[in-house]
Amino acid sequence: MAKYFDVHPENPQQRVLGNVADLVRSGALVAYPTDSCFALGCQLGNRDGLSRIRSIRHLDDHHHFTLVCQNFAQLGQFVHIDNNVFRAIKAATPGSYTFILPATTEVPRQLLHPKKRTVGVRIPDHVVTQALLAELGEPLLSSTLLLPGEDEPMTQGWEIKERLDHVVDAVIDSGDCGTEPTTVIDFSSGSAEIVRRGAGDTTRFE
Repeated sequence: MAKYFDVHPENPQQRVLGNVADLVRSGALVAYPTDSCFALGCQLGNRDGLSRIRSIRHLDDHHHFTLVCQNFAQLGQFVHIDNNVFRAIKAATPGSYTFILPATTEVPRQLLHPKKRTVGVRIPDHVVTQALLAELGEPLLSSTLLLPGEDEPMTQGWEIKERLDHVVDAVIDSGDCGTEPTTVIDFSSGSAEIVRRGAGDTTRFE
């Protein structure tokens, strides 16, 4: 059964998130809120967690996983960014955007797009997510919590706990965080290509 953590949305309890971070380090798969919608997350090198996310969401090998980072210093370890792209991303973060960029050797091979050698990265604008990332001290390997055959992600922590109780290890609930996933911008060619329009305003990239 999944552990359920009720976290204050504006003043998240450090002790509680410290417990979640310990679970992640021990191999747990967690459902957690972001500034767009709930996501599934695990530690970067957690092969079992990655496999479980693929299984829950019925994902193929071409799915772009996302590294959810606390800040730019962390993000820069995992992707190659030139000056122009850096400025464009810097102006839009933190926020509800996922950026697809060429990966560095820090990113495990199984996370990369098989042909492009790219990975998704984002810096969320969400108090609880940021607090969890601060406790963890590293990115979360993540994917939107959108179940197969459903048009919108689940928005209620209790519902996620009820439906995914035997396939995730923990659920963080800090209230409704919406149903619209991130806007996805592909910068792998050096210029912005809008892959998915979502919660983030696309005007600056058009």
